Parts: sequence; C-alpha cells; structure tokens
Amino acid sequence: MKSLFEKNNPYNLANLITFGNITCGILALYFIGKHEFFTAIVLAWIAGALDIADGKVARKYGLSTEFGVQVDSFADFLSFVVMPSFLLFYAVQKLSVFQEVVLGAIFIFYIISGLRRLVVFNLKADAGSVEKYFEGVPTPMGAILLWVLYLLYSYGVIVSAWIVGALVLLIAWSLNSKLRIPHP
Repeated sequence: MKSLFEKNNPYNLANLITFGNITCGILALYFIGKHEFFTAIVLAWIAGALDIADGKVARKYGLSTEFGVQVDSFADFLSFVVMPSFLLFYAVQKLSVFQEVVLGAIFIFYIISGLRRLVVFNLKADAGSVEKYFEGVPTPMGAILLWVLYLLYSYGVIVSAWIVGALVLLIAWSLNSKLRIPHP
C-alpha cells in the first residue's frame, strides 16, 4: 500500500483533499437540482476550504505533481465554475423562454470562459510553484462574485435577470482579462 505522503501516489493526502473538493461540487449540484440552495452553498464553501488546503498540503509535504495540478483544475472547474453558474441560473426565477435562452447562453459563455482560464493557467503552471499575482480573476474568486450576485438577487437588491446576465458577462470577461490579482 502506498503512503498518503508518497508524491507519486495518485491518492496521496493532497489529492484526497482535492477529491473531497470534487465530491462537494457534485453534491452541491445535486442539491441545486432539488432547489436546496443553502445546502449547496455550504458545500461550495467547504469545497473552497478544501481547495486552499490541498495546495498548502501539497507544498508542505512535497506532494505537488502534474497529476495533482490537473485534478485540482478539474475540481476548480466543477466547484467554482459549473456549480455556481447552475446555482445562480436556477435561482433566477420567472423567466420568459427568451430570457431563459439568453441567460442560459450567458452562463454557457461563463462556463467556457472559466474552462479557458483554467486550461491557460495549467499550461503556464509548474507543479509546486506559486506566482505572486494571478493574471485575470481566479475561478474561486469568480465563484464568490457569482455567489454575491445570487445573494443580491435573492434578497431583491437586483431584481432584473438582465442585470444578472450583464454582471455575469462582466465576471466572465474578468476571468481571462489582464487584471493582476495578488496571490494569497
């Protein structure tokens, strides 16, 4: 049996934490489908904590590998791109068919923008290295911005699906922008 601290073990401690992130993203999607948004949001925040933890564990114990980088990006795609998009889309209610199609297209654009950001990040990343700045808004920050939109819409601060759509387009643009965001 391979050790949890063996770098080339695909089930090392850092990767197991990442798999926990993926599990939270999948479960959150399940609860979104049931319109249990609070449970989905709690799972999303747990996924966020696991995303922070996996990198710290990988660096502390020398477990960073190309496999880990790829799995982490998949987890980010699921938990911080797809899941919050579905949360916000399903939360925006009482849409005409036209609004639903347009808003759906906007969220598809957001999801593709998030995927592009992660692929470009992976192509530039070296396993175990941490840059001082992100170029463009990182997907976890994009997810937080979508959750803020969800809260603003849910509490009636934003009442128009068109405003939600315009702000989602702005966030989608920011994912692949030249904005410099300090790395925590």
